[in-house]
Amino acid sequence: MNFAKKYFKIFIGVAVLLLVMVVFFFAQRSSDLETGVLKDWLAAPMDRRVAAAQIMTGADKNIDVLVACIDKMSSLPDSSEMAIRDAASLCHTGIQLKDNL
Repeated sequence: MNFAKKYFKIFIGVAVLLLVMVVFFFAQRSSDLETGVLKDWLAAPMDRRVAAAQIMTGADKNIDVLVACIDKMSSLPDSSEMAIRDAASLCHTGIQLKDNL
């Protein structure tokens, strides 16, 4: 009986250690929208989206249009793994071209 108790305690200890490691791994995931993918963009609140758009472009002009463009790109099929930075760059370039015409 002592043999079974000893191995049961070791099993519980290993299980707790694995649980702590899994929680630590998921806690270390990046929550920055600037370096994330478009599926993270849809899950973020609007104020974080606006702040991320301002950081990525460095401008306050046409931020609402930029956020709407990235929202539209993130709703397209098969776009969930595209980098937010790439989508913002495409949208920002399009907005600049439209302003220059």
